[in-house]
Amino acid sequence: MSSTPTNDPSKFLQIRNVTKDFSGYKAVNDVTLDVAKGEIFALLGSSGCGKSTLLRMLARFETPTSGQILLNGQDLEGMPAYECPMNMMFQSYALFPHMTVWDNVAFGPRRAGMSKDEVATRVEEMLKLVQLGKFAKRKPHQLSGGQQQRVALARSLARKPQLLLLDEPLGALDKKLREETQIELVNIIENVGVTCVMVTHDQEEAMTMASRIAVMSEGRFLQVGAPSDIYETPATRFVADFIGNVNLMDGTLTDDHPDHVVIECADCKHYVGHGITGSEGMAVTVALRPEKIRIGRQPLPPSDGEPTGGLNRVKGTIKDMSYFGSFTVYHLALASGQILKISESNTHRHRDDELTWGDTAWASWSPMAHVVLTA
Repeated sequence: MSSTPTNDPSKFLQIRNVTKDFSGYKAVNDVTLDVAKGEIFALLGSSGCGKSTLLRMLARFETPTSGQILLNGQDLEGMPAYECPMNMMFQSYALFPHMTVWDNVAFGPRRAGMSKDEVATRVEEMLKLVQLGKFAKRKPHQLSGGQQQRVALARSLARKPQLLLLDEPLGALDKKLREETQIELVNIIENVGVTCVMVTHDQEEAMTMASRIAVMSEGRFLQVGAPSDIYETPATRFVADFIGNVNLMDGTLTDDHPDHVVIECADCKHYVGHGITGSEGMAVTVALRPEKIRIGRQPLPPSDGEPTGGLNRVKGTIKDMSYFGSFTVYHLALASGQILKISESNTHRHRDDELTWGDTAWASWSPMAHVVLTA
């Protein structure tokens, strides 16, 4: 297969029609992608979707069955993993337990043949970067999980790789520490200026850390884009359901106009404030995020530009509710039996008209709240 190498910064890493076949099973199936220099790119998907296999091919631990991978214009085919200008950080961190923090970070530069002074300078730079200078003489078991993670990152960056590969980088940390470390990790990577490809099954981690995301399923990319694009305008039902919480309502396109459409579902009619590619009578799915729905004891009056006549509203019974501090999620049981999830910000400590289990309530939403899916 032919491909033209390039030094274009927007195509620093080029993945061209890459497939990995394991005895007839295509773990990665004909994927193509460009990653820009300095970008933090996330491969996101559930277990078995192919993201880790693709990462292992980038690291040269696996060889593509077909296709081509180029880094900064250089074809990586046939190049041994130890010669590739990249480093991989594993979920387990893989720190040497018998070595100090200083020696763990020094391992790569020493293997690269740097002089003693060069190694010392590089290690001090890395420990300062990850703010672990005072822990240099400690062993890994004397550190917290977050500190071990930063040592592993410092070691991965010590050889100045062109490409940093992260395999579930924060998977070993508890939820609170993981959230705190996400921004810290991004800041370190951006300060170094290294290009990064990370694998995660945690959508919040991908949304927080990556500038772009590829959602994978069954070895293919379903959608590639910025976190906001994938969340707000999912391309498929799978992507909509995989990223964040969403209400999916199957229906039929009943009115098709260039500036709006009407979709009839089992419990309500949706007025969508823009046109779509389709025709009347077509089966579609309406995706509606919980935070874009309003809830109250009475139907809320439409705002400017919102439809009247009972569109974009539905009555139900509160079957369940979950309090999360900053917001509450209501589960509204509709006449058809479908549950509509509604997320409402808790802006007041107490409300006279607070809704609770068993109450009848109305949900409503704006014409621009929907995404209409045809796939």
